[in-house]
Amino acid sequence: MLSERIQTKVVRNLSAGYLNMKPLGAAKASLPAALNPKRGCLLYAHVPFCEKLCPYCSFCRYPFEEPRARAYFAALRKEMQMVARLGYNVESLYIGGGTPTVLVDELAKTIDLAGGLFNLREVSCETNPNHLIDPVLDVLDERVNRLSVGVQSFDDKLLHSMQRYDKYGSGMQILERLIECRGRYESLNVDMIFNFPTQTEEGLIHDLACILESGVNQTTFYPLMASPAIEEVLATTLGKVDYGKEARLYELICQALTSEPDVLLHPSLRERQDVFELNTAQEGAPFAFGSAWTFNASDSTMIDEYIINYEEYPAIGAGGFSYLGGSLYVNTFSVDEYIRVVESGQMSVKKRNQFSRSDKMRYRFMMQLFGLELDKAAWKKDFGVSVALGLPAEYAFFKAAGAINVDDDVRITLTPKGRYLLVALMREFFIGVNEMRDIARQALPQAEQKVQF
Repeated sequence: MLSERIQTKVVRNLSAGYLNMKPLGAAKASLPAALNPKRGCLLYAHVPFCEKLCPYCSFCRYPFEEPRARAYFAALRKEMQMVARLGYNVESLYIGGGTPTVLVDELAKTIDLAGGLFNLREVSCETNPNHLIDPVLDVLDERVNRLSVGVQSFDDKLLHSMQRYDKYGSGMQILERLIECRGRYESLNVDMIFNFPTQTEEGLIHDLACILESGVNQTTFYPLMASPAIEEVLATTLGKVDYGKEARLYELICQALTSEPDVLLHPSLRERQDVFELNTAQEGAPFAFGSAWTFNASDSTMIDEYIINYEEYPAIGAGGFSYLGGSLYVNTFSVDEYIRVVESGQMSVKKRNQFSRSDKMRYRFMMQLFGLELDKAAWKKDFGVSVALGLPAEYAFFKAAGAINVDDDVRITLTPKGRYLLVALMREFFIGVNEMRDIARQALPQAEQKVQF
C-alpha cells in the first residue's frame, strides 16, 4: 500500500526526534509530583523476569532467578510507595512484563499494597500459558479483574520457532487451558502476534479458529514490531520480517472477527463466528504495553485495547515508561541498578524528553485515532487550534489517503483503510520505542547485556 509506505518513512524520521531521551542528573531523578491529584490515572508496574526469553521480544526482560526476583519485587513495592507520596490518584493498576506471575506470592503482596495505597477500580495482570494452573489462578482470582495471557500463536511450528513449545505446551494444550479459564475473570484476554516471517494465511486462519473456539472474551492482535536488533535475532530464528504481507493478514483478522458472516473467507471460521463479535475498549498505557486491535465478545464495536482513558501515567520498575506533563520518562533497564537505587530511597527514572507542542498534538492524534475517534472539542480546548491547522500535513495526508470517515464539528473517525494506516503508524512508532530499548540495553553492564538474547 503506497500510503502506508509513505507514512512509514515519515514516522521513522519523526521518531528520532520525539524519542530522543536526555539523561537526568541524580538530583532530578524522580517523576514529577501529580499536577492534579484529583484526576485518576493508571499505574504501570513492570516485572522483567521470564522463565524463557522469546527471540521477538524487545521489552526489558531477564531470565528468572528467584533471589534476584524477590529483591526486585521488594524494590517495586517501595517505588510504588514513592508514587503514592507524589500525590497520584491511581485508579487502575496494570502489571506487565516479563511474566509477573513468576512469583505469585510476591505479586499478591504487590497488588495488596496497591489496594492499600490507592483507590483502585481495577487490576490487570499479564501471564503465560504455563501459569494457567490453580496454584497461580487461586491467588489471582480475588485480586485481578483482567488477566492477559501471552499466547502469540496456536501454530505448533511457530511455537517451536519461538522457543515456546517446550515451556508452554502445544497449541491445543494452550487452548484447553484457556477453555478451562472461561468465566473466571471479568476479562480474559489472549495476546496474539501476526505477521511472523513464516506465518501463512492458513496459519493465521488456524489461530483465529482457535480464538473463536476458546470462548475468551477478549483477544489482542499485535503486528510484529521488530527493532533493528530484534530483526537480526529473528532472521536466525523465524526468518526475515516481511511487512508487505501485513495488510493482508490484518484484513483476514478483521474479516474473521466481524459480525458479517458473508465476508468470512474460511468455513471453519464461519462456523464459529456467531460466538465472537468485534469489540469494546480497555484503557492502558501504550509506551508500557504496546499497541494492538482488540476484539471483545461483549458488543459490536471495533476499537483499540490501549486507548488512553488515562492519557498520563506513571510507571515503576526497570524499563518502565511514564508519560506525564507532556514529558516521556524512561526508567533504568538494569535490574541490579534498579534494586540499588530504589533501596537508597530514589526513584528509578533515568531519562526524559519534553515533547514539543507539535509532538503533543501528534501523540494525541495518533492515540485517539487509534481508538477510532478523535474528540475535536477537547483538542481545540487543549491546543487552541483545529486539527487541520495544528497538524496540516498529517490531516491532509489522511484526507487524501481516504483514511477519514466522519469529519464533523464533534469528531474524526476512520475508514477501514484508515484503521490499517493507524496500525502501521503505531507499529513504526513502537519500533522506535523498541530502538530506545536496544540503546538502553547497550548501556547495561556486560553481565546483564549477555543474558538479553
